[in-house]
Amino acid sequence: MADEGLSAGAVARRLGVAVTTLRTWHQRYGLGPSGHVPGHHRRYTTEDLSRLEVMRRLTAEGIAPAEAARWARYAPEEPPTSAAARAGGGFAIPVGRAGPAARGLARAAIRLDVDGMREIMQRAVTDEGVVSTWDHVLRPVLAGIGERHMATQRLIEVEHLFSRTATEVFAAVPRPHGGEPPRVLLACSDEEQHSLPLEALAAALAADGVGSRLLGARVPPRALSDAIERTGPTVVMLWSHAPTTAHVGQLVALLEAPHRPVLILAGGPGWTAADLPPGVVAPSSLADALQLTKAWAKPTD
Repeated sequence: MADEGLSAGAVARRLGVAVTTLRTWHQRYGLGPSGHVPGHHRRYTTEDLSRLEVMRRLTAEGIAPAEAARWARYAPEEPPTSAAARAGGGFAIPVGRAGPAARGLARAAIRLDVDGMREIMQRAVTDEGVVSTWDHVLRPVLAGIGERHMATQRLIEVEHLFSRTATEVFAAVPRPHGGEPPRVLLACSDEEQHSLPLEALAAALAADGVGSRLLGARVPPRALSDAIERTGPTVVMLWSHAPTTAHVGQLVALLEAPHRPVLILAGGPGWTAADLPPGVVAPSSLADALQLTKAWAKPTD
């Protein structure tokens, strides 16, 4: 009976938290469903939802769960807001005009709520696809974490756990089996540690039936050239997140390789377009990289 209240799953989706988090709030702090229809499970009422929204907001701002629950139970109309939060500080992750999924993901991230993050990411990948999930759900949160870190020199633990969870979600996208060996090689430049965008590309390719080899972070020039020599890829993407890891010499080496790839992509904001050698393409987005890679990676009949 949908008109009698909300299920735990519906409330979790609306708040951007895991169902297990709702269960914890119920068991520890008494913030559970109050609506009950004989013969049915208890349902969350509008008043229940209001209390839980207070609980979610206050915990996201760094207030201890027990204190947040006290305000949610007894004074939801005037919940406390820290001076730091009013000034734009505190521990809330800013996501700009991003949608509900990104906002829920940011709240789960700041709580180090792995189950909540995983649920939101997986649902977005299933419903919207990898590219949309990356552009509209994950990237706003990553940017917000970076912005907050620059201001406070904190949240490294949030970034690490967030990235690890995203890695697991991307790795769970089914890979194509059988047929020809992968014709795509994805690697970070020497000393570049941010491999998550490449993991997103590998997942997006897999969702479209294109296999790839992902070497990951910090790939030295020799290792990259050896991999190309042994696998003969048609497409190679070299990722750099920052100018300090954008070694143009690695791109030149790819161009001069005995088995030169047909398409060489310089991915990431580390590269400067004016510095790229002729013959290297810089995709403007994940969607652009996906289309370029697919155009050259699939074997012709």
